Amino acid sequence: MKYFTLLSICFSLLLGCKSKTEPAEAPTQERFPDLVVAFGSCNMPEENNPFWDDILAENPDVWIWGGDIVYADTDDMDRLRTIYAKQDSVPSYAKLKAKIPIIGTWDDHDFGLNDGGAGFTVKKESQQVFLDFMGVPANSDRRNREGVYAAHTLETSKGSVKILVLDTRYFRSDLIKDEDPNRRYKPDTSDSATVLGAEQWAWLKNELDSSQADFNLIMSSIQVLSGEHGFETWGNFPKETEKLETLIAQSGAKGVLILSGDRHISEFSKKEVSGLPYPLIDFTSSGLTHSYSSFNGEPNQYRVGEVVSDKSYGTVSIYFDEKELDLKMMGDNGTVLQELKQTY
Repeated sequence: MKYFTLLSICFSLLLGCKSKTEPAEAPTQERFPDLVVAFGSCNMPEENNPFWDDILAENPDVWIWGGDIVYADTDDMDRLRTIYAKQDSVPSYAKLKAKIPIIGTWDDHDFGLNDGGAGFTVKKESQQVFLDFMGVPANSDRRNREGVYAAHTLETSKGSVKILVLDTRYFRSDLIKDEDPNRRYKPDTSDSATVLGAEQWAWLKNELDSSQADFNLIMSSIQVLSGEHGFETWGNFPKETEKLETLIAQSGAKGVLILSGDRHISEFSKKEVSGLPYPLIDFTSSGLTHSYSSFNGEPNQYRVGEVVSDKSYGTVSIYFDEKELDLKMMGDNGTVLQELKQTY
């Protein structure tokens, strides 16, 4: 009996020693971003968009349309207005619009002409219909200049974010068809070829050079860094791509990130740019109601991670103290399909 009691005492002491020497696990502290930007592209109001309720639940500080808000492909402005009105009448989008600021740009299908550019004959009329849909006041300066590009700034007590929304349609030079049956277009290396046009280039330079924001997000409807696939991309105008990269590097603007759409796939691209103290990232998010589900691969030397060909939208969570951006491709019901973090 004494032997059993002694063993029991020793065992208890051993247990006591173990509990004293093992440190208690510290509770995990949940981190909350200072700002959240949500964006997406390629949306048909006639099709089910499963994301509006998810986006609303995330309560982002802004929603950015990345283009192809609707699929109109028309020079009939009455028809274009009707299709935009159909998008406005989607109940879940109307709820989002009532609570969260909506900004953005167009792409070819809401511009009015598939793969269209400067030669579209009713682009001035289409611009006004787009600005109506976006709720731009009748007396805004944007009504009196060509193109739909714009600058927006989000301010917080910790810092600010400037969002530069580009127009890659209104001024863009004609594309050159490629003889290769596996590619739609080939690069135009002429000095006169342009994506943004002279006036928009001057505007963008001024916005970046003068920016005091902690982060600068550039919304381009078409991809900037992925330029090898032969579809629409800044890569069809290599001198313009180089000009954009040089402009970003020389401006001194902090934390520049590119957002893009158009492709019906989502992917991250990252490139080291000469003179830029951080990698330039192009976050492509597309599409909202339809995607390239049969995607089986394409070249992109700057790709990080894998291509996501499921329907999705994108979020950018901003942390000012850490100088960090957390980029997420989001599926239905809050599913994170892929994530990339970058400090600046």
